[in-house]
Amino acid sequence: MLKTRFTEEFGVEHPIVQGGMMWVGRAELAAAVSEAGGLGIITGLTQPTPEDLVKEIARARELTDKPFGVNLTLTLSINPPPYDEYRQAIIESGVTIVETAGSNPQVHVEHFKQHGIKVIHKCTSVRHALKAESLGVDALSIDGFECAGHPGEDDVPGLVLIPAAADKLTVPILASGGFADGRGLAAALALGADGINMGTRFMCTAESPIHQKVKEQIVEASELDTQLIFRQLRNTMRAAKNSVSEEVVEILGKGGRFKDVQELVAGTRGRKVYENGDPEAGIWTVGMVQGLIHDIPAAGELVTRIAAAAETVLRRNAALISDPVVVS
Repeated sequence: MLKTRFTEEFGVEHPIVQGGMMWVGRAELAAAVSEAGGLGIITGLTQPTPEDLVKEIARARELTDKPFGVNLTLTLSINPPPYDEYRQAIIESGVTIVETAGSNPQVHVEHFKQHGIKVIHKCTSVRHALKAESLGVDALSIDGFECAGHPGEDDVPGLVLIPAAADKLTVPILASGGFADGRGLAAALALGADGINMGTRFMCTAESPIHQKVKEQIVEASELDTQLIFRQLRNTMRAAKNSVSEEVVEILGKGGRFKDVQELVAGTRGRKVYENGDPEAGIWTVGMVQGLIHDIPAAGELVTRIAAAAETVLRRNAALISDPVVVS
């Protein structure tokens, strides 16, 4: 068993987290990950109302008595969701772990900490991680450039970002972006992280609520089959490479503005990809790590498999060290 600061402080068996993913982080998946000893996370804003989130949390509790968390992603928008109400739903439901992401989480961290809730904040740079640490978060999830969704604007890959964060932060660190197997977990620990946070890999599991055809597309795809969109808008997003993402890149590359691609990138279209199984129906997020995904196992099986493989890798690598030579 791999024991790290993260497993000790968050009360989980394996240092493996299923990060919050829009339309994907539902009770069945989160509970399956937690039941296997990892940390499953329900995506708060996937639920249409705070009341629905309360019901989803209750459903997860029917499936596992192990710790699980709720994600609350904070984004700037014209019509923002009622974050305060979602936060209160999380608190009143007795959730003990929250993953925040996106904008400054200060006000939410303050409320969560008042109720004894541990907070993991996900960010894409060391400077933002240090700011979050100063706010009192209990762990940081560091997203490298390889990740799905928003990798930030610094373009720093995990091989550099993870040890850079480990050099500066004092709280436990989760390495995120580019992880799919035991080799990745072992590498993350070697780089100074205390565990890994995976999204794309958990999309490709039996309990993932996305269409089977999308899962099969991920298995068939390579690390080259993603597309960076919104680069010109300084809001970079990594999505699956398809006709829609390529059209967005072309329009913005010719000087287009967001209004010119707004219909193409609508979240309702992306949701239909997951629901109907047509990978060309809209923009949907996936990481470069899809090139390392070759099957669609049960989520619990995946957790135990990764943990066991990481332990094997670490033991094998330790054996590479020869006996020290004593110099008299």
